[in-house]
Amino acid sequence: MNENETGCCPRFDPAPWDNQILEWEGKPFVRDTVRCLFHIPLNFGGVMVRNMERIEAAGVKDPNVIVLSDECSLWKSVVYISVTDDLPGADNVKLSGRFMARVFEGHYRHAGKWAKEMTAHVAEKNETLKRQLFYYTTCPKCAEAYGKNYVVLLAEI
Repeated sequence: MNENETGCCPRFDPAPWDNQILEWEGKPFVRDTVRCLFHIPLNFGGVMVRNMERIEAAGVKDPNVIVLSDECSLWKSVVYISVTDDLPGADNVKLSGRFMARVFEGHYRHAGKWAKEMTAHVAEKNETLKRQLFYYTTCPKCAEAYGKNYVVLLAEI
């Protein structure tokens, strides 16, 4: 099987991410908001399709796109989509900082448990947690096709 047999999301290799420290300086992202009901996204697909169409049309698609989610409340999450440059007319942001990464595998319903594990892991390393971002490595359909649902938690430290 090739790396992207679904025609959608490529297979995710957890090795380069698990238990790593990432340092970003001005990494470009497009920021958008997803409506949620108790952390369950209601319009994630629509937000992604709309943004990816604009990103591709502008020629700023990151070949190794990263989609991050800041689960900031029960009612919304902030989504960050990596790009190679600013997208005209979008909410463009630059992320900078140190991020401790850990890979988890399983159903999305375990996200709360994973967040607690990540919080404990950061404390064990004597670091101060600023926030956590979820990197959903594949869409649900691709996760099902590949038989693995990897989620990377990035703890900003």
